[in-house]
Amino acid sequence: MSESCGNKKPENAVASSCCAPLKGKTILLYACSGAANVAEIADKAARQLMLDGCGAMFCLAALGADIPEMVQTARDADLNFLIDGCPTNCAKETFDRHGLTNYRHIKVTDLGIEKAKDVPVTRKQVQEVVDKAKETLGERK
Repeated sequence: MSESCGNKKPENAVASSCCAPLKGKTILLYACSGAANVAEIADKAARQLMLDGCGAMFCLAALGADIPEMVQTARDADLNFLIDGCPTNCAKETFDRHGLTNYRHIKVTDLGIEKAKDVPVTRKQVQEVVDKAKETLGERK
């Protein structure tokens, strides 16, 4: 099993200067994986956050599948950051079902972006989510 599949902490999971209060902490990023535009926005935003040094993307589907090693990796993280696309809150519901509370959560539709299929995603929308994520990550809790 590769390190991104939960066998051990991903190498790039330690936050850099992206979010000062969390610098040096293990942050795992999870994105909605639905079929609508808001899922694509969530995924692209999570990938940008990873490139910006805010943490490492991790597999939400593996938590949904109850893979013990993956659930333990999420449990062991200093913080899990969830980006849901819509009010269904699949990521949040998955974490809550496992009793995981070490997360912060944002939702793309809360930023005024409407859920739709066959609607192109814009860089501006992705950047809005990235900015909100960084703001949320920067909050002390």
